Order: sequence, then C-alpha cells, then structure tokens
Amino acid sequence: MRRPTIVDIAKAAGVSKGAVSYALNGRPGVSDRTRERILTIARDLGWVPNGPARALAPGGLVGAVGMVVDRPASELGAEPFFTRLVSGIEAELTGSGVDLLLQVTADVESEAAAYRRWAAERRVDGVVVVDLRESDHRTELVRELPLPAVVLGGPEGADGLPCLWTDDAAVMHEVVHYLAALGHRNAVQVAGPECFRHTGARAAAFAEAAREAGLKSAATVHADYTGDEGTRVTRRLLAHRDRPTALVYDNDLMAVAGLGVAAEMGIPVPDELSIVAWDDSVLCRLVRPSLTAVSRDVEANGAQVARMLTRLVAGEPVHAVESTRGELVPRDSTGPLTES
Repeated sequence: MRRPTIVDIAKAAGVSKGAVSYALNGRPGVSDRTRERILTIARDLGWVPNGPARALAPGGLVGAVGMVVDRPASELGAEPFFTRLVSGIEAELTGSGVDLLLQVTADVESEAAAYRRWAAERRVDGVVVVDLRESDHRTELVRELPLPAVVLGGPEGADGLPCLWTDDAAVMHEVVHYLAALGHRNAVQVAGPECFRHTGARAAAFAEAAREAGLKSAATVHADYTGDEGTRVTRRLLAHRDRPTALVYDNDLMAVAGLGVAAEMGIPVPDELSIVAWDDSVLCRLVRPSLTAVSRDVEANGAQVARMLTRLVAGEPVHAVESTRGELVPRDSTGPLTES
C-alpha cells in the first residue's frame, strides 16, 4: 500500500497542506479544534513522519539512533550478549518514537563508513559505540562528523565521550580468589580478541589476582568468542600433561564449548576441572553441569545507554556512569579440586 502523505490528510480534512503541516509539527496557525481533527485523520490514515524530512528543519531530529557491531553476523546469531543488549535498548526506546538502526559490519573500515553515511544522510540522531579498541579512531570520527555518541565501555579510551562502564577488574579478582580458595593453582583465562580494551583490562586483572592468590601458573590465551574457537583452544589446553585445573572464559558460548570438550576428553567437571563463564545466560543454566558465571544485567545496561543517548541528543548534559558490578554466581561447574 502507498504510504499516506500530507496531501492525503489535507484532502480528507478539507484543509490546505500548510494547515496540515502546522498541525502535525505543533506550530501555531490552526485552531485547537482543527489541529485535533487533523491529528485524528492522520492517525486513522496510518500516517507516520518521514525521518529525513523532519531532519531538514532547524534542530530537526529523525527519530532514530544507531549501533554498528563489527562482528561476523554468524557470531552474533549465537552469542546471547548482543541479543540481550539490543533487547534492553529496544525496551527503553519503545513508545518514545525513537527507533534503533542496527548494522553489522565485517571490519573497522566498514564500520567507519557506516557512521559517515549515517551522518551525511541524516539517518540517525546519535549512536552507541561498542567494543572499544586499544587504538580506536571511532571516538575521534564521531566528534568530527559530528554525531552524538555514547560509549558502552571505558572510561579509558572513551576520549571524553559519555560512557557506561563496568569495573571488570574487581569481578575478575573475585573469580580468581574464589578458584584459589577451592584449591586451584593452575588456571587459564580464555579471553576475547586482544584488540578490545575490556579484554586487556580483564587479562591484567587476571594476572594480578593470580599473583595475589599465589597461583603456581596463570596464563591468558585469546580466542574470538565463538564456540568453534572455544572448542579448539580448550582441546589444546587440556591436551597438555600439566593441564590447567581451572578455566575462565570471556563469554558463555566459549564456556559451553569448553564444557563439551572436557566431556569428550573424559575430564570430570568439577572434580578435575572447574569452569567459569563471563556473562551469565540461559545457556549457563541449561547445560550439565550448570556453569558458574559472572552475571551482569545486560538488558539494564542496554536500557541505561539508550537513556543516556536520548538525553544527549536532546541537548542535556551526560557524563560517564558506572554500571552495577557483575556478580559471581557459583554453580555445579566449580568445586574443590580433587587430585586424580
């Protein structure tokens, strides 16, 4: 069906296009009674404002915010984190008249191109920037465009942009000391890609906490968050003669894959191997044994970052906010080490 236009509304209401424009944009020029009649007809016809057209007006907003995720689409379909994050953003935006424009890109250059296109075409009023990198030019780019932006991560590396950040280091210390109390002295962190700042923060905290707790051996290996890579890395680690007795994974998907490898190799969990997942999800609760996990309210973080961005777009001052710290939730995949 053809999208209703201002002309259609004017014909149905028996008024001029100018009168319809005044009514729809809340400007003086029509009586309250006529305005109400025009708005009612517009609703009945299913008319919705054209975002790019609205943006042409001084101070106009298109009624959309954007988020670009630079990860392979196949990964995003399996990893619960971004599904929960988007769910939180959408829940906050519902009923506000603001839409979320989500784009998946395959590399950094494509992500930058998406920001430039959105700014040039006035497709969005602002963006959420995720996965801060060690050398990240996106913060400089959104300033230059200019494109209002809120960073999910930081505060280091956010370049002064408003950000919602989490103290991952404190939680990692808790995880490592918990494993040490269970008798583990040989632990490995299966981390995400080295390019991400949150990966570096967690890895540094893992090493520091291991020294504090007196672990004999503590190492970090990097993977890509996928189940396939989690499987390959875990199989390699558990094939060593002096294999680790505790594994801490940077996401739930890799942890589930690691649990499967342990079963495949006949290594009982948690008697000879304890496993901890970062970011609790339904996956962690459905597998057997259920996975000990660091639980974060990802949906709440999505809602918070959406609120921060809509306030920023509206011209309100927005500053860095620390989100609620993650909580270690012990389950059946961790326990006192039983010597084989």
